[in-house]
Amino acid sequence: MANMLKDKVVLVTGAGGGIGREMALLAAREGAAVVVNDLGGAVDGEGGGSTTPAQKVVDEIKAAGGKAVANGDSVADPAGAERMVKAAVENFGKIDGVINNAGILRDRIFHRMSHVDWKMVIDVHLNGAFNVSRATANYFKEQKSGAFVHFTSTSGLVGNFGQANYSAAKMGIIGLSRSIALDMAAFNVRSNCISPFAWTRMIGTIPADTDAQKARLERSKKMTPAKIAPMAVFLLSDAADGVTSQIFGVRMNEIMLFNANRPVRSVHNSEGWTLEAIAEQAVPSMKPYFTDMKRSPEYFTWDPV
Repeated sequence: MANMLKDKVVLVTGAGGGIGREMALLAAREGAAVVVNDLGGAVDGEGGGSTTPAQKVVDEIKAAGGKAVANGDSVADPAGAERMVKAAVENFGKIDGVINNAGILRDRIFHRMSHVDWKMVIDVHLNGAFNVSRATANYFKEQKSGAFVHFTSTSGLVGNFGQANYSAAKMGIIGLSRSIALDMAAFNVRSNCISPFAWTRMIGTIPADTDAQKARLERSKKMTPAKIAPMAVFLLSDAADGVTSQIFGVRMNEIMLFNANRPVRSVHNSEGWTLEAIAEQAVPSMKPYFTDMKRSPEYFTWDPV
């Protein structure tokens, strides 16, 4: 099934490098015209305003015979999100798919995290995903088709040290995606999440102070960004019809499906609950199901297959 995105127009945010670049290149190889968005800033969100990273990817796509334009707007700016969507419509006549991939990291242990650290990460990841999706929504509604792919993380799914801002944003993206899937199902619009396992510029900033952390990072280096791209591009294609409101994990040659949050244990008391009864009955019966605080995202870093 070659050219699975033939005649489609897609926008990929944060596509100047890493996973975003690989998705933009693959989308173009599969026949799509691509808007390559990248602010050109540092991993911590500082700087930017340069289209150089995005333009390099555009040049690669064009050199291979594809169609692409560069955009250097910030996803954190609602007007910037409008402009990148308009770039698709004005250059290629429409928009069929969006990959919300742009992100930054400002890691701090929670008691040292500043309000700026919190706001910048939320603005790029969560507000950015909303801004770009909202700017696209009416186009999708009018044409009664479209697909969103949002990037989440195991930091959001299970938490991570020093990443309260990033974890909260990534968990928020799951709620955003599922609500978009519900709200726009009537217009044949799909919305899914991917939790990637790949070595990128952002992952390279994670400290490696212990032997276990160093081993984890060495394993991560084997997980190349190119391995993430096929699932994301597939989700934009017509072959993914009916696939919506899901969370996929992609790691090397492995694709995972994460389950939805649901109750794992229920305790009923016909007399109602007192504090003492909760302490003596409810909590002890639920304790075997408690989240293991020792099981960080490293739980998901077994050797890739």
